[in-house]
Amino acid sequence: MPIEHKHIGKIDLVVVAGSILALIVLVLVIGWRTPQVISPIDNFETTEKGILFSFENANLILIDDNPEFSSPDEIYVEDNLVINLKPGKHYWKIKGLTESEIRELTVLSEVDLKLKSLGGESYGIVNAGNTRLNVDVYDNSKLTEKITLGIDEEREVSGTKFIGEENE
Repeated sequence: MPIEHKHIGKIDLVVVAGSILALIVLVLVIGWRTPQVISPIDNFETTEKGILFSFENANLILIDDNPEFSSPDEIYVEDNLVINLKPGKHYWKIKGLTESEIRELTVLSEVDLKLKSLGGESYGIVNAGNTRLNVDVYDNSKLTEKITLGIDEEREVSGTKFIGEENE
């Protein structure tokens, strides 16, 4: 029994309409779910150690010290997140249904040594920067002590001059 041309036309119409509908649904669902990076912007530089990562449609941040992501830190999140990073260059991307583009950010070293007078020649010295510090303590021109301070660490010392430099 031969197939009539009317039936073939109806079948073609159903296949074409179904394909268009599937394509629209796919674009709407995938399009709205594509990871969207908001911040930080690409090539961002800062001395702040706490970086706000802002994004949509993702639940995983990958951060590495190389753009190949050979050994990334994987951080699962539900909302935006502040992550403390060490000074240096970092590459990052987010993952949802797909991956975002790779972005770069640099946390610059900041050396900041603060003094609190405790009376006489006694001081509290505080590493207020974002990197470890080596501090030389002098009494007039004589070096009396060498100490290393971690970030936000405070130590009580006596002296007349204090010189801090980055601990590499």
